Amino acid sequence: QVQLVESGGGSVQSGGSLRLSCAVSGNTHNSFTMGWFRQAPGTEREGVATVDMNGITRYADSVKGRFTISQDNAKTTVYLQMNSLKQEDTATYYCAADPGHYSPAEMPPAEFFRIWGQGTQVTVSS
Repeated sequence: QVQLVESGGGSVQSGGSLRLSCAVSGNTHNSFTMGWFRQAPGTEREGVATVDMNGITRYADSVKGRFTISQDNAKTTVYLQMNSLKQEDTATYYCAADPGHYSPAEMPPAEFFRIWGQGTQVTVSS
């Protein structure tokens, strides 16, 4: 059974940077589609960035040019480098994984992912 554990969240001032990590453990022999999502209080969970089994990345328009998703060579850790953070980036960030492949060109929705981490809080202050 695959488990995901996020780390790296915290508080930062606007314009600052954070790097989130998602450690993947368990049955990692399979390849996964991986993603980062976020949810602020009173809002729905929204996609931030995803990377598929072929290494193709997709980003929400709101984070393009500021955030970068990546994996280590062993694909046991997924990162989200967040630069030029804004107050509106404040949310709980979740790592997600699924052994399936999402065919459409757009970012896979949250409903596609069957495995989730517990989340890590990111707070950006002015």
